[in-house]
Amino acid sequence: MYAVIKTGGKQYRVKPGDVLVVEKLAGDVGAEVSFDQVLALGEGADVQIGAPLVDGASVTATLVETRRGEKVKIFKKIRRQGYRRTRGHRQTETVLRVTAIAGGGKSESWDGAVDLTSRAMLNARARGLKSVIAALEAQGAPAVAEAAPKPARAKKAAAAPKAEVVAEAPAAVVEPEAPKPAKAKKAVAPAAEAKTGTKTEAAAKPRAKKAKPASDGGKA
Repeated sequence: MYAVIKTGGKQYRVKPGDVLVVEKLAGDVGAEVSFDQVLALGEGADVQIGAPLVDGASVTATLVETRRGEKVKIFKKIRRQGYRRTRGHRQTETVLRVTAIAGGGKSESWDGAVDLTSRAMLNARARGLKSVIAALEAQGAPAVAEAAPKPARAKKAAAAPKAEVVAEAPAAVVEPEAPKPAKAKKAVAPAAEAKTGTKTEAAAKPRAKKAKPASDGGKA
């Protein structure tokens, strides 16, 4: 069975056992909250619609925490005027656990245990912030179950002492190597000498000029 309730100017569809986040309500953690503005009630085809409210219907819930919601950014800009403004807002909200719905001769309740652990405590536990956990516990938040201590790690064995350095023996004296004998130049082959001489003699002889035939001066 579900119900549609109105609170904080908004409408919510709830069932027993649901977690509901609404606008801020007065009350302490663990207090019982009752909503009498029920707009609809029932299940399936047996839904009873109010005019505008269902007579005698009510929804009961347990207040889990009152906190600040996520930040909403408001950005304003005017074109070509150099105007930009950024603002932030965090709305205060209340978290509820719906426990019972009654009305129209029917009722339904939730038999589970209500966990009053706040979101701030859950975040602090997840991040391991002991100082924040202690501050929240001082404010009346549920105590945190201490984790079992971790076994101490075995210490590493001490390193073996280094061996003493023994003075090294002087290095053996290396005698300089004897210079290698120069290689004898290869004798020039006689055929090469003959070729060289022939070319030189031919180059030294001047070339004889060819005699030009005498011209007749154009006479026949």
